[in-house]
Amino acid sequence: MPVVARPALGYAFTIAAAGLLAVNGAVSALALQAGISATRLTALRCTGAAVVLVVVLALAAPGHLRIRWREVPFIAVFGIAGIALTQFLYYVAIGRLPIGIALVFEMTAPVFIALYVWLVRHERVRSRLWLALVLSLSGLVLVAQVWQGGGSLDLLGVAAGLAAALSLATYYLMGERGTVDRHPVALTAWAFVAAAVFWSVVAPWWEFDIGVFGERVPISLGSVQVPVGLLIGWVVVLGAVVPFWVSLAALRHVPPTTAGIVATIEPVFASVVAWLWLEQVLTPWQITGGVVVLAGIVLAQTARTQEPALPETGPT
Repeated sequence: MPVVARPALGYAFTIAAAGLLAVNGAVSALALQAGISATRLTALRCTGAAVVLVVVLALAAPGHLRIRWREVPFIAVFGIAGIALTQFLYYVAIGRLPIGIALVFEMTAPVFIALYVWLVRHERVRSRLWLALVLSLSGLVLVAQVWQGGGSLDLLGVAAGLAAALSLATYYLMGERGTVDRHPVALTAWAFVAAAVFWSVVAPWWEFDIGVFGERVPISLGSVQVPVGLLIGWVVVLGAVVPFWVSLAALRHVPPTTAGIVATIEPVFASVVAWLWLEQVLTPWQITGGVVVLAGIVLAQTARTQEPALPETGPT
């Protein structure tokens, strides 16, 4: 039976996914502060998400897990460049920058996408792309406060945030191609498997001391302490798998571009969560710059003249 589109439900799902990812930024920051390296945290998130997604598909729709050998190279590159590196670079960025600022840098991905399809694919783009580019660059100048002796932000963190944007753009562009002949959930599941295999080589899971999961760490809420394993569980389930499924459900009611525009609320949510929970305070200039960048992102989302069939959610 065909699904009746209910835009209000689509907006609600998209906002819920953004909220979960915003909270996940704070939880991930706490895991990093607890001594879990960005490499190890990324490996745990990718591996955990791969296991959950594959098990769910195996039980609910095993046919979607069929894969042809000729698809393996594409999925390997998609999983490594689009998922493994995006998450790793995001974790490096939030380890050195306020979470909201790191997300602002990463979410400039639509600007890179629009430039790519114009320069490389020779697609027609709307003239608003140039305004989007100007707004994004101007906003990033304000966010970095470059007039303060070369900037007020950690340079490695900024580089990681921008590199994460390029990796995220790769994820969307490859996902747009990959979902032409493969179910998006199956594509994402196999991409997470590829990312998990990549990290098992870079950071072998058998070298990880699982006893760390039982260590209790403060979570910046009075004297409350929780096991590290609980933080990792949140990052995997509520920070990766659930937002993906919620975003997938949203696209049954709203088109990808609309969902992408609504999802730009994530840095706002993340900044509020980080302020209330982790006491990360942004300056007025940084807040203004973030708003300007988000305006540029919205314009870039609508710069393409055809509706792209993007994956349902980014891997951040």
